[in-house]
Amino acid sequence: MSKYFYYPAIFQPEDIGFSVSVPDLPGCFTQGDTLDEALEMTQEAIGIMLEDIPEIDYPKASSPAKILTEGNQFVMMIRFDKLAYDKKYNSKAIKKTLSIPAWLNKLALEKNINFSNTLQNALIRELNI
Repeated sequence: MSKYFYYPAIFQPEDIGFSVSVPDLPGCFTQGDTLDEALEMTQEAIGIMLEDIPEIDYPKASSPAKILTEGNQFVMMIRFDKLAYDKKYNSKAIKKTLSIPAWLNKLALEKNINFSNTLQNALIRELNI
């Protein structure tokens, strides 16, 4: 159940590695010493830029064919996986209050069940993620 978003990025080869900009996200710049590292850093930079924006308001991606480049620059489409980003960077625990029947609570306590872990596992199964 991953949500993928695709944005074109301009890669500029440097003496060592690549500098990268994402035109659809003003101020989104990064770099990497290798192409693989630059790709990974670009995915992370996109996540940082979109972190506080509701998905419905994400900027629409430009057509890579309409991106103007100079010299030895090149354009690559970058896949941003919102779910993977959130799992990696937004895993802060949130306290939830819930109710269960007393008899179920008693049995779970007797078996030393970890309520938080059980709820997390159940939600992951229920959401198919």
